[in-house]
Amino acid sequence: MCDHDTLERMKSTPKITRRSFAAITATAAAMAGTVAYGQAKVVEKDVTIKTPDGTADAALFYPEGNAKHAAVLVWADIMGLRPVFREMGRRLASQGYVVLVPNPFYRSAKAADIVAANYDFSNPEGRAKLFGFRSAINDAGVDNDAKAFLAFLDTQPQVDKTKKAGVQGYCMGGPLSFRTAAAVPNRIGAVGSFHGGGLVTKEASSPHLLIAKTNAAYLVAVAENDDKTDPEAKNVLKKTFDDAKKTATVEVYPANHGWCVPGGGAYNAASAEKAWGELGKLYGKALA
Repeated sequence: MCDHDTLERMKSTPKITRRSFAAITATAAAMAGTVAYGQAKVVEKDVTIKTPDGTADAALFYPEGNAKHAAVLVWADIMGLRPVFREMGRRLASQGYVVLVPNPFYRSAKAADIVAANYDFSNPEGRAKLFGFRSAINDAGVDNDAKAFLAFLDTQPQVDKTKKAGVQGYCMGGPLSFRTAAAVPNRIGAVGSFHGGGLVTKEASSPHLLIAKTNAAYLVAVAENDDKTDPEAKNVLKKTFDDAKKTATVEVYPANHGWCVPGGGAYNAASAEKAWGELGKLYGKALA
């Protein structure tokens, strides 16, 4: 889960209206087309996945054709599965991956209903609703979801199960990605965390304590303002990776929390594109 300081910073993010969200997403899509699209046409499907806690709704993306590809699981931020994360899923799939973007809050509501509600994170009532969705997921639930989602991906004919899978997450999705790598260590070969909140805590359940249980290479992209609040966290991560003998890049980006996701007040196109590039390098090596 995002830590307290991260959440306080997120409260100040300006509200994005439906009209401005659509405009920003369209701009992001055009940028994505320039950078990544054209490599492969992408098939998109809405799917459902059985888990121990119910039925999760999700979006599945894969390149058109008969080729097989490495699988990638994408954990969204506190706003959940929404159009911008579908766009990000398409972009990643166009680069040659089978991508699953689940609704992390399926225990509480369907993604379409959350999008329709248009929760305003800067409003206490809307924020409390989203936090309630997140609070409904405990660590065991995340682990079980991760296993179910990877098992689902492995049933898809487009997935090459001889290749390791990747997992990436944004904000609260960063810790969930660490947990995924520990829950299915023999399946996950690469982890990407982008402005992940609460990767290092004082709790026994701190995500960084799971690193030694994984078999993955890591890319941890830290927000500038998160680093200013907790400058020691990156050092703890680096030492933990070194002690566990894991290949990892931990880097502070010159952008604020939320910079990777088009449509948010902190979106930073230059840093977002750099993050995409570094992720491509990671997956190119670890999921080959």
